[in-house]
Amino acid sequence: MRVCAWPGNNELMRKYHDDEWCVPNQDDRFIFEMLNLEGAQAGLSWSTVINKRDQYLIAFNQFDINYCANLKDEDLETIRLNYGIIKNRLKIKAVRTNAILALELIKEYGSLSNYFWSYVNHQPIINQWQNENQMPTETDTSKQISHDLKKRGFKFVGSVIIYSFMQAIGMVDDHIIECPFHSQNKRP
Repeated sequence: MRVCAWPGNNELMRKYHDDEWCVPNQDDRFIFEMLNLEGAQAGLSWSTVINKRDQYLIAFNQFDINYCANLKDEDLETIRLNYGIIKNRLKIKAVRTNAILALELIKEYGSLSNYFWSYVNHQPIINQWQNENQMPTETDTSKQISHDLKKRGFKFVGSVIIYSFMQAIGMVDDHIIECPFHSQNKRP
């Protein structure tokens, strides 16, 4: 079997690939974390974000949605100055904005999980890629989710970011078909 090549030799990337990427997850806290980490990646590499993930988790109280929704401007500036995260003020402020709006989605849909997973009928899309070059960067579904999130006021939620997010929470399985971590290759 051949494992997906994209994580390279980076230990954190490989662990993410093996343990989290494309694994269905319906935990609202994790979903919120991935939405914001994928947004933080905009214009950067995933390795940059994954290498700062521990600092993000500390800075944003494990991405507790209520905590993030109640951060003040001064809190956001303290986070920017004192934690090893991406220093872009707009990306940092987006965590609070997205938390406030996530709470609205939870009121409307019962959970973030219900909202996002409804786009795939609560079942992951299992792709059958022979190689990583076949994998899209966006799909009609990611465009649809992105459009709705932007309309609601979410930040850093373009269709490419949302497709990566869909991979992150397992709404799609984009492991190459030969990868031992592809859904069809996992033992129950």
